[in-house]
Amino acid sequence: MPLRRKPPANRASLRRLWARLGIPADVATRATKRIHPEAKRLVFLGRAKDDGRILRLTPRAASAWRKMQAAASTDGVTLLPLSGFRSVARQTTIIRRKLAAGHRIEDILRVSAVPGCSEHHTGRALDLGAPGHLKLEVSFARTPEFRWLKKHANRFGFRLSYPRNNRQGISYEPWHWCWLM
Repeated sequence: MPLRRKPPANRASLRRLWARLGIPADVATRATKRIHPEAKRLVFLGRAKDDGRILRLTPRAASAWRKMQAAASTDGVTLLPLSGFRSVARQTTIIRRKLAAGHRIEDILRVSAVPGCSEHHTGRALDLGAPGHLKLEVSFARTPEFRWLKKHANRFGFRLSYPRNNRQGISYEPWHWCWLM
């Protein structure tokens, strides 16, 4: 049974949130062009292989993911989901924890999307790992799983969101794939 989510935050409430987090005005201005509404319907995908968190995606993204994971398995490749849907509130918590740990907001925004602007909010993004690669690290790019994804993911509607030198200004994330169909 699909889970129904509360309505997503509006632009005004997101701007207030960004101000409270100390997100610079120029970043906030650019962010308003990249707002991703939160998914309204989510289905259970499984549990994260690294920490057991519940993973959810939109129904169609989950179906595409299952087909892609099965095809990879047929080719002897094991794709492991590490993260799926993430609410604006969860994204905010992640940023607040990093701020509390003493990280600068400018550094945080190189590795974490502004709340409201994460593809994870759409319920169509997955962070993927592989056996022996259960952390979100660039070393995932050297795995057979990543090579398989680069060659086949598009066939299932997935694309690498943050390649090297991406226009969003997010660090290279070989583990982050988003379903676009």
